[in-house]
Amino acid sequence: MSTVIPSSPEPKASLKARILGTPSAGPFLVLLAFGLIFALTNPRFLATHNLSIILQQTVIIGVLAIGQTLVILTAGIDLAVGAICVLGTIIAGKMVNLGYDPVLSMGFAILVCTAAGLSAGGLISALRLPPFIVTLGILGILTAALRLISAGGAFAVRDPFLAWTGNTLKLGGFVLTYGVLIMVALYAIVWYLLNETKWGRHVYAIGNSPEAARLVGIPVRRHLLSVYLAAGLIYGIGAWLALGRIPNADPNAMQTANLDSITAVVIGGTSLFGGRGGLIGTLIGALIVGVLRNGLTLAGIDPLWQDLVTGILVIIAVALDQMSRRRN
Repeated sequence: MSTVIPSSPEPKASLKARILGTPSAGPFLVLLAFGLIFALTNPRFLATHNLSIILQQTVIIGVLAIGQTLVILTAGIDLAVGAICVLGTIIAGKMVNLGYDPVLSMGFAILVCTAAGLSAGGLISALRLPPFIVTLGILGILTAALRLISAGGAFAVRDPFLAWTGNTLKLGGFVLTYGVLIMVALYAIVWYLLNETKWGRHVYAIGNSPEAARLVGIPVRRHLLSVYLAAGLIYGIGAWLALGRIPNADPNAMQTANLDSITAVVIGGTSLFGGRGGLIGTLIGALIVGVLRNGLTLAGIDPLWQDLVTGILVIIAVALDQMSRRRN
């Protein structure tokens, strides 16, 4: 009679291995490394006032990067991020300056931004057009429309409600704005949707393989539409935060917002090829960009060198992602 030898259970991965295996572990170590370098080279870096400034400067790109993360997780890309956000500031500012209720004006501006995202999602999901081409086209349309609406020039927006997100409050030694708290709340909400709901699991599935997702019964087109709709809504909220940061509506503003939001997402460990990554990494990526720019500014480094270093980090992040995918 043969004896069946029970197989031993597979050893559980150690806590250290599980931590290092998470996509956001690498970006977090990079953030710590930059923080340590700048703290050792400049005593002003760790000052409470300076850390507060870094958080405040991260708000707009940090929020726009949430929408960009959703799009990139589906293996898409959004080149109209900045233009949609500026559209929100122009519409809200124009309406308030014409005498409309500020709450109604901001609400309508957010609705228009959501409609812009919905339009992009509709073209991509219904006509199966490449996200790059669709959002590039929307960028061109909005760039022209913004200059027509604003008559080509910037204008001040002096309204307490629209500037409310820039109001400050003290938490211990930190001076934060309401915009920072809104950003943190948005990250928490969208993180929950991505990690704890069926909708979020479907977003990852579509990014991994839209055809496989379709074969298992996931309504791919409807989910793509919902992703771009959610991204447009987030860009609209970003417009409110932008008016709180700088109470000025300028059609030529945020020209680097597209690159900066993509940079935060990619440096944060989300794959440009979709299906892998998450919001914790994106927040860390946005903080990396903020810390890098702040530390180099304190050191008196020219902003052009800051852009150069940021570009190198993006290339390294994409290269590491490609190598990881090949190994898998």
